[in-house]
Amino acid sequence: MKEFLQRYMPVDASVHGEQLDTLTAYVHWLMLVLFIFWGAFFLFTLWRFNKKRNPKASYAGMQSHWSTWGEAGVAIFEVILLFGISIPAWYSWTNRPKKETNPLEVRLVAEQFAWNVQYPGPDGKFGRRDVKLVDATNPLGLDPTDPDAKDDITTLNQLDVEVNRPVIVYISSKDVIHSFSLPTMRVKQDAIPGMEVPVHFQPKMVNTEQWEIACAQLCGLGHYRMRGMLTVHDHAGFQTWLKEQGPEDTTEPEPNAVPAATPAEPTTTAHS
Repeated sequence: MKEFLQRYMPVDASVHGEQLDTLTAYVHWLMLVLFIFWGAFFLFTLWRFNKKRNPKASYAGMQSHWSTWGEAGVAIFEVILLFGISIPAWYSWTNRPKKETNPLEVRLVAEQFAWNVQYPGPDGKFGRRDVKLVDATNPLGLDPTDPDAKDDITTLNQLDVEVNRPVIVYISSKDVIHSFSLPTMRVKQDAIPGMEVPVHFQPKMVNTEQWEIACAQLCGLGHYRMRGMLTVHDHAGFQTWLKEQGPEDTTEPEPNAVPAATPAEPTTTAHS
């Protein structure tokens, strides 16, 4: 099954994606079997009960119970899918990564028509946001007077994460309902105004091609261009990216600071 999924399914770059793909594959195999079976049964009934073969209508109908056993078999298979794959996968996925796993936590705010991402700085704390501070240059409304906000990193339509490290994304929206979708991570979650909904995943591979952040909910006339990019780095690459995105050191020397003394130049004395 694993080789089948890798060959015929889209790229799966998340730890939990294999369970979802396996469930999807089994459901589609079941649908294929039922489609062939019921299609064949339909053709059989057209041939078996046509007017030439049955000039007189039968009011007793089918007397055997093979259809009942077939329906019971389908029900049993569906129960196995539900309790064997679906519920265990959902239960494990709904448990958010614990603090000891060092998850990367980010905030993502959707708007028409862009994705705004906020990373906490080295202090690990998100800066305070205020809707009154939102403007074209500050789409997240970060409070510049908050010490926790001074080292925060913000990006537009770009989500950078680290391979093999759990990621928790807190999703919200500034205007209408959007749908945050990462196809390669098998993640999809509505972004709802007034709510912050967490969703999590764990990348298992570094991407060598561009992976898309899509909006899976019609959100306006510009919905088609609401695209972002997901980049998965290795550990060293992610640390380098954080340093590159971090705030520059703009500290100026104090006005009353005494300049460092420079060594005196050697002097020569002339003798007559």
